[in-house]
Amino acid sequence: MSHLKLFAATVKWHGIKLLQKQDIARRVFLHDRRYVSSGTSEPFLSGSNSNYVEEMYYAWLENPKSVHKSWDLFFRNTNAGQAYDPHLPDQLERKASFLQSHGLAQTPSKAEKLVEDHLAVQSLIRAYQIRGHHVAQLDPLGILDADLDSFVPSDLITTIDKLEVFRMLSDTKILEWFYGLHESDLDKVFQLPTTTFIGGNENSLSLREIIKRLENTYCQHIGLEFMFINDVEQCQWIRQKFETPGVMKFTNEEKRTLLARLVRSMRFEDFLARKWSSEKRFGLEGCEVMIPALKTIIDKSSEMGIEYVIMGMPHRGRLNVLANVIRKELEQIFCQFDPKLEAADEGSGDVKYHLGMYHERINRATNKKITLSLMANPSHLEAVDPVVQGKTKAEQFYRGDTAGKKVMSILLHGDAAFAGQGVVYETFHLSDLPSYTTNGTIHVVVNNQIGFTTDPRMARSSPYPTDVARVVNAPIFHVNADDPEAVMYVCSVAAEWRNTFNKDVVVDLVCYRRRGHNEMDEPMFTQPLMYKQIHKQVPVLKKYADKLIADGTVTLQEFEEEIAKYDRICEEAYTRSKDNKILHIKHWLDSPWPGFFNVDGEPKSMSCPPTGISEDLLTHIGNVASSVPVKDFKIHSGLSRILRARLEMTKNRVVDWALAEYMAFGSFLKEGIHVRLSGQDVERGTFSHRHHVLHDQEVDKRTCVPMNHLWEQQAPYTVCNSSLSEYGVLGFELGFAMASPNALVCWEAQFGDFHNTAQCIIDQFISSGQAKWVRHNGIVLLLPHGMEGMGPEHSSARPERFLQMSNDDSDAYPEAFFSQLYECNWIVVNCSTPANYFHVLRRQILLPFRKPLIVLTPKSLLRHPEAKSSFDEMVSGTTFQRVIPENGLAAHAPHEVKRVIFCTGKVYYDLVKERKNQDLEKQVAITRLEQISPFPFDLLKEELEKYPGADLVWCQEEHKNSGYYDYVKPRFRTIVNHTRPIWYVGREPAAAAATGNKNTHLVSLRRFLDTAFNLEAFEGKTF
Repeated sequence: MSHLKLFAATVKWHGIKLLQKQDIARRVFLHDRRYVSSGTSEPFLSGSNSNYVEEMYYAWLENPKSVHKSWDLFFRNTNAGQAYDPHLPDQLERKASFLQSHGLAQTPSKAEKLVEDHLAVQSLIRAYQIRGHHVAQLDPLGILDADLDSFVPSDLITTIDKLEVFRMLSDTKILEWFYGLHESDLDKVFQLPTTTFIGGNENSLSLREIIKRLENTYCQHIGLEFMFINDVEQCQWIRQKFETPGVMKFTNEEKRTLLARLVRSMRFEDFLARKWSSEKRFGLEGCEVMIPALKTIIDKSSEMGIEYVIMGMPHRGRLNVLANVIRKELEQIFCQFDPKLEAADEGSGDVKYHLGMYHERINRATNKKITLSLMANPSHLEAVDPVVQGKTKAEQFYRGDTAGKKVMSILLHGDAAFAGQGVVYETFHLSDLPSYTTNGTIHVVVNNQIGFTTDPRMARSSPYPTDVARVVNAPIFHVNADDPEAVMYVCSVAAEWRNTFNKDVVVDLVCYRRRGHNEMDEPMFTQPLMYKQIHKQVPVLKKYADKLIADGTVTLQEFEEEIAKYDRICEEAYTRSKDNKILHIKHWLDSPWPGFFNVDGEPKSMSCPPTGISEDLLTHIGNVASSVPVKDFKIHSGLSRILRARLEMTKNRVVDWALAEYMAFGSFLKEGIHVRLSGQDVERGTFSHRHHVLHDQEVDKRTCVPMNHLWEQQAPYTVCNSSLSEYGVLGFELGFAMASPNALVCWEAQFGDFHNTAQCIIDQFISSGQAKWVRHNGIVLLLPHGMEGMGPEHSSARPERFLQMSNDDSDAYPEAFFSQLYECNWIVVNCSTPANYFHVLRRQILLPFRKPLIVLTPKSLLRHPEAKSSFDEMVSGTTFQRVIPENGLAAHAPHEVKRVIFCTGKVYYDLVKERKNQDLEKQVAITRLEQISPFPFDLLKEELEKYPGADLVWCQEEHKNSGYYDYVKPRFRTIVNHTRPIWYVGREPAAAAATGNKNTHLVSLRRFLDTAFNLEAFEGKTF
C-alpha cells in the first residue's frame, strides 16, 4: 500500500506537469467512451480523480491489457521513473481533439466533469458489487438483517425514490456527496465499463437505468459476496451470471417441477406432524425450499457429468432429505416412529435423524445414473464435514477422477454451527491441498437466524455465519428462502461454479425455523417477537402456488391434485410401515462394500491366514528402501548414511522399526492394496526415521517416493504431510477408509497425545461407528507413546482412554479369540518388536472384516539397538503375536520363578536390562502383552498356569491412574477366578501425564524398577 501511495503521488505530480506542458492540463481522454455531462468540479488528478488513477493502476498491475494502451504506456514510464514519454503528449492531444470535436471539451469545467462522471459510474457500479448484499432483502420475516446490522452503506443508492429525500437532506445526498452527480444527471447516458454486464447487449445506459438494474441484481432476494476473490476471471463469471438482464427466467415446466418438489417437501413434514405430533423429528418447516434446492444442485451436476454425490448434514431436515432426495422408502422411515419396533441384534443403533443411506437411481431430470450417499453422523454438529470430504476424495481416487468431474460432495450446515464450530475452518483449509482436495464442495447453509435459543448477535462476531468461507476465496450466495425461483437459480449457478472452477461455493438459505429446536421445544420463551412473526408467516408453498396460479402456470385444481397425490403416497407407505416389526440398521448403511461380506453382511470366513511374506520379498523391499530409484537425484549426505544403514540391515536379515513398516506397506502394494499414510510431517517422520519422500538437494520441489518404484505393476502409495490439524485430518482419513476395505489407511499423530483435539472423531465415529451404524472401518491410528522425560505433552498417547472405550467384558471369559476380534469395537496394541508391528499391519488387511486399529508406536525404540527383529520373525508362516511369553532362563524352570512381570511396550527393555543387572533372570519372568484389547485371556491363562507359585505383577511406566492397570487388573482377576492378586508396579497417580523434569523422571523410573525386582515388596500386604 505504501508503494501505491508513493506511486499515486508520483502520478499526480507527473500527470499535472505533463498536461500543463501540453496546454491541455484540464482535458483528459476517457477510454474511447463518451459521456454526456456538464458542470464543474475539482481539478483533474486531485480528490476523487486521483482515486480513479489508483484504481486504473491496480487494474494495470493485474493485466496491462485491461487499460487503454496510452494509460499502459503512461504507467510503464512512471514506474520506470520517467516524467513522461515524448509520444504521450501527442496521444493526449489527439484525445483532447476528439473530445472537442464532439463538443465535450469546450471548457475546462466540462473536461473535469467528464472525468468525474466516468469515475462516478464506475465507483457506483463497484459499490453495488461489493456492498449490495448488505441491503438485499434476505430475511423472509422482514424483521432481521442477515448481516446482523441495519447499517446501509452510504455509497449505495438503494432506490431511485430516495433521491427526493437525499435532495432535501443535504448531509445524505449520496449522488452528489459521493459521486458528484445530481438528480439532473439521472437521464444522461453513460457507456458501461467492461466490469459489468447489466447492459446485456447494450453498451450504454442512463444513470437511472444503471441504478435500477444494479438494485435489481444486488439488492433484492439475492445477496452476492464475491468481490474479495482475487481472480478477475472468476469475478467476471459471477457478474455475468447474475447481472445479465433476464438471466433468471424459468420455463413453465421448470416452475411446475419446482412446485411439485415444494409440495413433497412440505407435505412430508405435515404428514409427520399429523401422525406423530409429540415425537422429535427435527423438521424442515421454515426452509422447505432446501429439498428442491438440493435436487437442483444434483440435477445440474448430473447434467455436467457427476455420477456420485456424497452428502453430509445435521439432524434438521434429515428425514425429509432421506425421503425426497435420497429416496429412502417411506415405510422404512415411518416405522422408526413405532415405539414397539424391535431392533435387530446389530449393535446399539441410533436415532432416526442421525442415520445415513446409500442409493443408486436414475436422475429423472437427466435420465442418467446417479449414486447418492448421505453419511450417518452424530449430534456433534459439523463433525461429519471432514468425513464426507475424505470419502469423496477416496471415491475420486479409486475412479481416477483427478479433476472431480465424476464425484462431488455437498455439505449442509446450520448457521450457528457453521460460524461456531472450528472443524468447519479446518475442513475449508483442506480444500486446496493436493492430497486432500475434492475439487470443490457445495456448501448449503440452512440459516434459521437462530441457534437453539441463542440469537445470532450472541452466537458470532462476524456479520454473516458464512464469513469463514472467505478464507479460501469461496463465493457466497445469500438468498431469501421464501423466493423459490431465486433459490433454484442460485443453486444452479453454484453447481456450475463448482464444475467450472473446481472450488468451494456457499449457498446461504436465509430462512426461519417454524417450530422450536425440536418439536417439543417452546421458542416463545426466548424469541417472542420473532415467533409472533413466524406464526403469522404464510408458508412458502402457498406463496409460490398462489403466484403460479395467478399467472396461469398451473390451475388450482392441478395444485390440489399434486397435494392429494403425495398425501396418498404417504398414507399407503404408512399402512405398509405397520408390517415392519424389526429394525435392521444395515438397511441404512451409507458405505456398502459390495463383495467383501457375504449376502447377509457377515464375514466370508472366521480365520486369518499367516501374515509373514517370503524372504525374497523382504529382501527386495529392503533393497528398494535403501536406494534412490531416480537417476541424477542428489540426496542429503545424512540421508545417504540412513540408506546405507538400511542396506546393511537388509544384508544382515534384520529390520528396525522404520524398515519393518516399509516392508509391511510395500508388501501390500504388490498385492494391489492401496496404502495411504497421512498426518503432520509423516513424509520424513517426526523423529526423522521414515524418509518415505526424498528431496533433491539441488532442484527445488523435485521429490522421489521409492515406495512407488517397487514393481512395474503395483498399487499406488500415498504419503502426505497434512495441515496442522488433528480433528479435520483424522476425520478426513476416516472418511477415506470408508470407501473401500481394500486399502490400508493410516493417520499418525505427531505425538500420541495430540489425538485429544480429534477426540470427537474418535469417540463418535471410530469407537462407536459400527455399533451405531453397522459401519466397518479399518483405519489405523499411529500414536507415538513413551515416558522419556520429555514433559507432560509429548509422553502419553492416553491408552487408558482407548481401553476404557473398549467393549470387551472384563468379567466374561471369551470362548474363542477370533470371535473376540470380530465382536470388539477396535483393537489396541503396543508392540515391542518391529516384527510384531509388521505383522499387526499385515493382519489389518488380511482379516475377513475391518476394525479400527490403535497402535501405540515408539519413540526411543526407533533407534534402540535391542529393538530389532530378524527376517526369521517375518517370513512366510509367521504371524502376529498377541502375547510374547518369557523365553529365557525363567521359562526353562518355571517352578523356580518367584515373580512374573506382565508389561507392554517400551518398559520391557528397561525391565530386561534391570533384571540382568540384578542377576534375577531365573527368578523373574517377563511376559509382554502386545495386543491389549481385545484382552488375550487364552494366552495369558497359559502363562499364569505355567508359573503357579509366582507373584503376579503388572508393571507400567505410566502413572497408576493412566496407562493400562485399571483395564488389565479385573481381567487378570477373571482369569485366576479372583484367587491371586495382580500387584501394581509403576509411577504414582498424577494429574499430568508425565513430569517435565528429567531428574524427577529418572528418580521415579529407578523407584519402580527397584520395586519390580524386590521379591519381598508385597509380603504382608493385602490386595
